Amino acid sequence: MAWIQTITPDAAEGALARSYKNATGRTGQVAGIVQAMSVAPSILEASMGLYIKVMYAPKGLTRRQREMLAVVVSRANHCHY
Repeated sequence: MAWIQTITPDAAEGALARSYKNATGRTGQVAGIVQAMSVAPSILEASMGLYIKVMYAPKGLTRRQREMLAVVVSRANHCHY
């Protein structure tokens, strides 16, 4: 398993602290996948922006269907996120 240096929520400052606060507001926690991008806050912000646009798009699949597809793909890729 790879080891990635991360910044904990307690040590986060600036843009990263704001991203962590947003993550906590969405899910009640800062998930490991979010912390994995903590050393590059601008990439984390872009990634989360894309995620939100895809998951909350007004047309096509419902949010529930999108989440179910994400679970299926994660499982097929042996990813617990």
